[in-house]
Amino acid sequence: MDPDELAAWLRLTLTPGVGNDTARRLLAAFGLPQAIFVQPAAALRQLLSPTQASALAQEPPELAARLKATQDWLDGAEDGLGRRVITLGDSAYPAGLLTIEDPPVLLYATGQLQLLEFESNRLPAPSDSAPTAIDPIVNGWPTQALAVVGSRNPTPQGAQNARQFARHLGAAGLTIVSGLALGVDGAAHEGALQAVDETAPARRLATVAVIGTGIDRVYPRQHRALAHRIARQGLILSEYPLGTPPLPANFPKRNRLIAGLAQGTLVIEAALQSGSLITARLAAEQGKEVFAIPGSIHSPQSRGAHALLRQGAKLVETAQDVLEELRWPAAAVPADAPGTAPDVPAPNGDTAALLAALGADPVGFDALQARTGLPTAVLQARLLELELEGQLSRLPGGLFQRLARA
Repeated sequence: MDPDELAAWLRLTLTPGVGNDTARRLLAAFGLPQAIFVQPAAALRQLLSPTQASALAQEPPELAARLKATQDWLDGAEDGLGRRVITLGDSAYPAGLLTIEDPPVLLYATGQLQLLEFESNRLPAPSDSAPTAIDPIVNGWPTQALAVVGSRNPTPQGAQNARQFARHLGAAGLTIVSGLALGVDGAAHEGALQAVDETAPARRLATVAVIGTGIDRVYPRQHRALAHRIARQGLILSEYPLGTPPLPANFPKRNRLIAGLAQGTLVIEAALQSGSLITARLAAEQGKEVFAIPGSIHSPQSRGAHALLRQGAKLVETAQDVLEELRWPAAAVPADAPGTAPDVPAPNGDTAALLAALGADPVGFDALQARTGLPTAVLQARLLELELEGQLSRLPGGLFQRLARA
């Protein structure tokens, strides 16, 4: 994109009172932004209010600085990483976003952009048994993608589920879409990246992170290294201008993009009032599959998933459940994938009894001691052994939870 064209697109998005909806009407009527800004006032007033028409006739005072910052960002791409501003009129614009409510006029993208440009980098086609043939690539974007979302404060089991499900589904060829947030989002991105590292498939996008800040920022800061890895094996997308801070209102809004880029949405632990349920609702409104993993009835993080299940979401116990619902062929299953039996030594009698006493829900030390009858020192030692073996986790409030192998 040449500087004049980029300046016109930026001017359109920076004009006060002109949001995505108004911008799309102008583009539909007049074509590219350069053509909008040469229209006579009378033509603009047929589509805009007088205030909007007046604002459109004036160049935003921050345009020059924003153009320079954007051009500097584009020119500063690292080796092996692409940077691009994708416009609504661009052939590389994600087809999945064209049908959602309020598609953004501009997208800022960084990462493996070359994977959007070469038809040779195709994902495996769906099985012949599928009732409809779905092209796995549209405008370079994988249509066989799954959004994985959930709590920012998951239980240890929830984080493990997110990582393992994403790993297995990624190994089967699905691109994992999430939001780079703490908790389930980060674990899902990690699992997707691990799948690519282990299976070494034909080059494809391992994962797509849709963020709620400018693309030149990483939020939360703890995910700086993860964001760099995602850019090396996938893509990071943002609809927000460079420099946009992590404003609370931006994160629920970006969830429509997460849902729009994916064929379905999997919710792994979520509170009743959470952004994950917003993503699930948007996916359902877009006519896409919604999946949820049930959890403990005593866990607040499970209530959102249980609410979705009551509303008709597909109950998921294994990653294979998702693949079958999407009619996507299964790949080789990792040894510790969800729904598989791990190759670990069988517990001895004492350990098996303690694991049974732990159950599936969080439990306090006193209650566990009452169940087992073990002396305090003995029980503490055995709990520590199980924790070191990765079979249980300590939770806030002095609780213990058994970690199932999903």
